[in-house]
Amino acid sequence: MTTHDERATTAPPPERAQVPETRGANPVEAPAEDNTLLFADEHRSGLHSRWNDVQAAFVDDPKESVQKADNLVAEVVDELTASFADTRSRLEAQWSRGEEASTEDLRVALTRYRDFFNRLLSV
Repeated sequence: MTTHDERATTAPPPERAQVPETRGANPVEAPAEDNTLLFADEHRSGLHSRWNDVQAAFVDDPKESVQKADNLVAEVVDELTASFADTRSRLEAQWSRGEEASTEDLRVALTRYRDFFNRLLSV
């Protein structure tokens, strides 16, 4: 093992920017300790419950189960899309009024985009 290899395996992971928790009507913006969650805990739990129901129904009606799975996945994708569109719209509205978004707002937005982008690429 070379010195470079030792540094690569023993170096601590880089610090991640902390994303402040956002509470409100949009259930898509709750952070976790080590990674930004895309859904609030309660909402995510409900989605998991619905997925379990879809899977359990497969034995009795496979076709309907697959249709419900498709609908549920489409719903989740739509919620994610809406969340990121809302973030973009808020920033664009500030810019169109000639206002500058704070560095903190931009940092939070970029952190969310980065985390989501990395998740998309790891799927």
